[in-house]
Amino acid sequence: MVICGIQQVGIGVEDATEAFRWYIKAFGCDIKILEDDKDAARMLPYTGGKPQPKHAILAINLRGGGGFEIWQPKGRELRYLADNPCIGDIGIFACKIKSADIERSYNHIKSTDSATLAGEIEKNPAGSRHFYLYDPYGNLFEIEEDGYVFSNVDQPTGGVNGVVIGVSDMEKSAGFYGKLLGYDVVEYDETGVFNDLRHVSGGKNRLRRMMLKPSAPLQGPLCEVLGTSHIELVQSLDRQPVILYKDRWWGDPGFIHLCFDIRHMADVRQTAEALGHPFVCDSGSDFQMGEAGGHFTYVEDPDGTLIEFVETFKIPILKRFGIYLNLKNKDDRKPLPRYITKALKFLRVKN
Repeated sequence: MVICGIQQVGIGVEDATEAFRWYIKAFGCDIKILEDDKDAARMLPYTGGKPQPKHAILAINLRGGGGFEIWQPKGRELRYLADNPCIGDIGIFACKIKSADIERSYNHIKSTDSATLAGEIEKNPAGSRHFYLYDPYGNLFEIEEDGYVFSNVDQPTGGVNGVVIGVSDMEKSAGFYGKLLGYDVVEYDETGVFNDLRHVSGGKNRLRRMMLKPSAPLQGPLCEVLGTSHIELVQSLDRQPVILYKDRWWGDPGFIHLCFDIRHMADVRQTAEALGHPFVCDSGSDFQMGEAGGHFTYVEDPDGTLIEFVETFKIPILKRFGIYLNLKNKDDRKPLPRYITKALKFLRVKN
């Protein structure tokens, strides 16, 4: 199997169109890969056992990094967390964003309407500069200093650089992300009360933080668009953590899943089952979402956090002219030529 990179982070919101506009303004994710209003019919274990209507938008930033799958459930009452999430709560706590110029990114966010900064630029345990902010919907984002750039478009940040995930057992979770997803290199593993978290909800508690990155080089047709990434696992040591999606449905407000772009879904299934994490949802290889096509599946990490795999077959480039990027017969390990992937610029949406 080939893990090409983090394709996107799912975000449940009340209004997908409004949120998309804000994420363009804040993070420059103005390349709209797809938009879809069909019912979510293949997530039944997490949607009350029946298809649920929705409005979804998948968008990326052409500077490089993963994207956002902005997900608006429709026709039902949304279920919110009773209290603000604290770092160390079980599930996806924050979304990481790339920045080649951390001061520019900070000043941009500082001037962005409805963005709430959580402190100033600090250094993480590895010495890299970063800062946190809350979007208008209460979701936490971490802007990280990162020099990876796919296309030098003029945007204040790059795309998704990873996530912060709350876990209950650090060793068990590190084994899962290392063996199944290839995030097997420890950038740091520190325990204590961290100065760079003091303005984040729960950040004054004692925590264990482990940052993981892949040992394998970038590979796969879309790997250069998605770029490098890492995953930060956080275990709460002072308090009993809350399970962020307990008694809530997939798509309810917050970070709903972490999605990886992959090749060879059958190999992913075999590896996941061997590790004791079988697929909990499987779309089949005929899945269509908007103008894009592929095969998606899900597994649960050791704490039940949803991890999605997508094997992409087709992406629209200029759909009004019937021009699509077909990935079915491409080399599974070799990046596509950049003149092809940079054609995604034709999907740009002006805010």
